[in-house]
Amino acid sequence: MLKYALLGFLNYRPLTGYDLKRIMDSSTTNFWHADLSQIYKTLKTLETEGAIVATIEPQSERPDKKIYTITEPGRSVLEKWLGTPLTETSPLKEVLLLKVFFSGGSNSKHVLTQLRLQRELHQLQLSKYEEQIPIEMATNIELMQAGANDVLLWEATRRAGILYEEMYLRWLDETIERIETQFQERTC
Repeated sequence: MLKYALLGFLNYRPLTGYDLKRIMDSSTTNFWHADLSQIYKTLKTLETEGAIVATIEPQSERPDKKIYTITEPGRSVLEKWLGTPLTETSPLKEVLLLKVFFSGGSNSKHVLTQLRLQRELHQLQLSKYEEQIPIEMATNIELMQAGANDVLLWEATRRAGILYEEMYLRWLDETIERIETQFQERTC
């Protein structure tokens, strides 16, 4: 999937690998992220496949800059992927749910500590979606020269993040309350 994210960004404008990492970190990181090493490895593959081309921009005080540009075949790959319907949901891997699932024999204090910590973290993430992400979006809209449709859909992904965090906080609150009132400590 990383290759499609990179093609998507390069469809806006030519970028360096570092630029791609920076823009991902301020836009898609909450639902799709990558390490710089993964980005460069995928760029090399995309270049080999002919989906992108790289040009070298010499710099006097720094190493030369490699700038990547999407090609027409790359645009076709991206459009085909965008047009292919998803026919199943993405599998969820959630460490906290796995821990909760197996915590019936644990001390309720341990479970509650984890849930309360996660509540704090999810509250911070919700605040980020509400306060920081709009600022980053405004910067990225200008940087990527995004059109009205891009802005509409970027906002839709931000809204999904808000709704997810609100749902998660609600679930945490309900679970904390149930454990506080109904959890039976094992005596052995």
